[in-house]
Amino acid sequence: MIGNRSGLVRPAKPTDAAGIARVHVASWRTTYPGMVPDRYLVALSPLSHAARWRAMLGGGRTAPGVGSPGQTTQSFPGQNNGGPAPSAQARGRATYVATDPEHGVVGFGTCGPQRTALDGFGGEIYAIYLYDFAQNMGFGRKLMASMAVDLIGSGHRSACVWVLRDNPARWFYERLGATRVAEQAITFAGTNLTEVAYGWRDLTVLARQSMEPRVP
Repeated sequence: MIGNRSGLVRPAKPTDAAGIARVHVASWRTTYPGMVPDRYLVALSPLSHAARWRAMLGGGRTAPGVGSPGQTTQSFPGQNNGGPAPSAQARGRATYVATDPEHGVVGFGTCGPQRTALDGFGGEIYAIYLYDFAQNMGFGRKLMASMAVDLIGSGHRSACVWVLRDNPARWFYERLGATRVAEQAITFAGTNLTEVAYGWRDLTVLARQSMEPRVP
């Protein structure tokens, strides 16, 4: 567990599923307008996705993938390439939540083995999302620190993350030392998009940097 002035970052539990689902849907609706069709964002439901998150965190075999619209191999809950996903434990995934005493779950991150064919990266950050009000408080860096430590503990010395090219969040990864390593065109919800991959060749650097005190 990693604490900060406002709360705590810790491994997720099945009881966090509803809170994670609310963050996930809210983050999509504030992050992706203009990139993802409005009809897709309007149709998202925290209630319907909470059960799927609960199954994934509990190791259920009907749990969907988690990620961004740019992550074609594992997308938003309910988008699972036509079939049920293996359990979280079987896939080697780990999910961490950021919490504070007033709001409960205010953010989350998910990581595990790399799911694409990107050379030179053993691990992958699948997703990281925060409520808007919880940004710039150190939670994002603490989530990244926890995931870097987890991946290192699982034997992954490097990791990548995929993000839409038009998503301003890509600068967050650059500030944490990632370098741009790939780009590809994808189709999501009937829309043509471009995603870019950022990578860390040495996760120990990410773990150390992310756990240092934040500089305003």
